[in-house]
Amino acid sequence: MEHRGLEGFGTIALGSADAPLRATFVPDAGMVCCSLRHDGDELLAPRGGVRAYAERGSTMGIPLLYPWANRLAGFGYGMGSATVELPRTSPLLKLDEHGLPIHGVIPGALSWELLNEPGSGARDSLHARMRWERPELLALFPFRHTVELRARVERAALRIETEVHAEDGAVPVAFGYHPYLTLPGAERGSWEVTLPVRERLALDDEMIPTGASEAFDQRRFALAESDWDDAFARLTEPPTFVLSGGRRRIELKLDGGYSFAQLYAPSGERFACFEPMTAPTNALVSGDGLRFARPGEPFRAAFTISVADLASG
Repeated sequence: MEHRGLEGFGTIALGSADAPLRATFVPDAGMVCCSLRHDGDELLAPRGGVRAYAERGSTMGIPLLYPWANRLAGFGYGMGSATVELPRTSPLLKLDEHGLPIHGVIPGALSWELLNEPGSGARDSLHARMRWERPELLALFPFRHTVELRARVERAALRIETEVHAEDGAVPVAFGYHPYLTLPGAERGSWEVTLPVRERLALDDEMIPTGASEAFDQRRFALAESDWDDAFARLTEPPTFVLSGGRRRIELKLDGGYSFAQLYAPSGERFACFEPMTAPTNALVSGDGLRFARPGEPFRAAFTISVADLASG
């Protein structure tokens, strides 16, 4: 493990010098994985960079979307006896093109504490904790808890595990990740996608699930210039998303805790996002698919990104 500077932020690099895969995380930018290099080639789209992500929530790399993934239908939600009204002008919130709160809290406002301190030489794992207890955070999500993140690089695979530990009562779980995967050296027209899903959720004009759904059979296809921002449920087993093209095949396997997913791949962009989600978009408002961490019963979710070199096979 090593600390380096990136846009003024300290970073943590995982992976030994002789391993084909190396990952870099930024604690002060929401613990985003800002880089994933395979044999020296970058597999993550940097987009606007780390500072834009930390300060404005402009997503890049592999960001944790917390405490909710994607959008809420409005600025209020109820949870048991708690009714939350989100301040429309809060500097901790990012708004989407429709003026709706999206992707939870601005990452730079989240404080992560490293639980395994860097040692000498290369390291293959990190363990970090975030305490959800500051008044400004509880005003947006009034559930006192802690989040633990573990990441490990082993040869050509990166595993990220997230745990939610409730303290005073039940904590709704609606987070997700948004990996911006790319295939260097291969044109988008040659990329192939495999989706382990059976059902596509219907979305309204503001990208909020309507409650309706339809069967989805387009499990494997060429991405070409198609445009995707679609939500899925009823994942197949094992739930493994695949992006392949050129010399590489990238697999994102859901190891537990994620029952929903999104594919975000705008036409003309050189990335495809397979988004693991613990609940569907807007679950804090609708209650659909929402699960809870309870005192003594932490919620765990994990996924693994693995890379195969097709040229060597």
